[in-house]
Amino acid sequence: MPAFPKAADTSTHNTQLRANLRHATHTIRAKRATAVAELDDWGRLRAAGAAIKDRTLRHLDHYLEQLERAVTAAGGQVHWAADADEANRIVTELVRATGEREVVKVKSMATQEIGLNHALAEAGITAYETDLAELIVQLGDDLPSHILVPAIHRNRAEIRDIFTAKMARWGRPAPDGLTDAPADLAEAARLHLREKFLNAKVGVSGANFMVAETGTLVVVESEGNGRMCLTLPDTLISVVGIEKVVPTFQDLEVFLQLLPRSSTAERMNPYTSTWTGTTDDDGPRAFHLVLLDNGRTDALADTVGRQALRCIRCSACLNVCPVYERAGGHAYGSAYPGPIGAILTPQLRGTQSELDASLPYASSLCGACYEVCPVAIDIPEVLLHLRERVVEGGPASVRGTRAVIKPAKGHAAERAAMRAASWALDHPRVLRSGQRLASRTRRFHPRRLPGPGRAWSDSRELPTVPAESFRDWWQRTRTTTTPRHGDDRNTP
Repeated sequence: MPAFPKAADTSTHNTQLRANLRHATHTIRAKRATAVAELDDWGRLRAAGAAIKDRTLRHLDHYLEQLERAVTAAGGQVHWAADADEANRIVTELVRATGEREVVKVKSMATQEIGLNHALAEAGITAYETDLAELIVQLGDDLPSHILVPAIHRNRAEIRDIFTAKMARWGRPAPDGLTDAPADLAEAARLHLREKFLNAKVGVSGANFMVAETGTLVVVESEGNGRMCLTLPDTLISVVGIEKVVPTFQDLEVFLQLLPRSSTAERMNPYTSTWTGTTDDDGPRAFHLVLLDNGRTDALADTVGRQALRCIRCSACLNVCPVYERAGGHAYGSAYPGPIGAILTPQLRGTQSELDASLPYASSLCGACYEVCPVAIDIPEVLLHLRERVVEGGPASVRGTRAVIKPAKGHAAERAAMRAASWALDHPRVLRSGQRLASRTRRFHPRRLPGPGRAWSDSRELPTVPAESFRDWWQRTRTTTTPRHGDDRNTP
């Protein structure tokens, strides 16, 4: 996967993709603004969500152990996975133990993150996505491009063509003469998935939240496919990131208000499924919870970057981001696109690859993402923090161990420029001389930067250097100002 700028250069030339994204994100963001405006105490609710998450992260070890005891007491079994390979191995062995070769899945970012479908396929196990958007992505041999709406880059005509061409290969074919009317497309998907639900013996899910005090898992959704996957199979396997735990049901109440309004602009989700272990003659007879780390402990060790672990995957930040709207989700090369992906992915995977080192720069730093975040993640602050790590390297937690990471390749010029600027700002005479030289030579300044700076100035105008620096202006004019008695405002 190339670095973000190269991938984005390709996607921004796709006019159909940009039109689809513009229509979808503008529609969702307008509805969200209306839903949020209904609550007078949204600001306090937002602060409460951030405070609960911060408190939970500070005592994460305590709440995870409490959760494990509660799940086990309720008849479930807890597995700990340090990374993606271990999580995939655990799930594969659990499915094999049932003797089945097919599973149905609820939409899950954690399983996208670890590449579970691919790992199961290599083991001869077929995973069927049952969320409508995920079904479109799977049938189209595509990749998700949005956290909440994975097929946001597809329009209705494209979806009709995918259903017509690919559904028969995975099960019940699309109806003859299928149109691109939303009702017809939804009915085709319903008929196709109904067979999967009724025949499935194993279900795989993630979870939006885990309640430590009771061992209860929570999935919120809009289509009802999740409820089917969570209740009909004999065996349920849930893969969940360790940061999804909340201490109590009272804490959960806050997030069940924040999440639906921020994601789908609804006052509450149509389906909120909760389950605690297993129950005789009701639901799955076996329940396995796979707690996934996969870099989250490293993010937790970073006092600035850890706020990314507050994320409740609402995707509000994607819908207001000017960079995401033009580049689309595939350019991020991760299950987590958009602003939250630009800070979460480099912390989970590190910044050593060309792609991951480029993600903190996939932002204009306009701050719109922070304004809409329901748990007040200061994404611009974390972006700047990660850019410093990319350029300078330094101490960080790597796979749970403190280490000193090297600067990423390709940033020598930026590093030299920042160090030169730092030195000049520490030496006022040098700074003054440089400003005067820049002012006197300004008519010779190029309109575009040469060398590595050329890409930066391809889409920006260089700022005009004034004829006189503020410092010189102040010294030239201060003598003409008569200070009042006791007024030292003219002192530089």
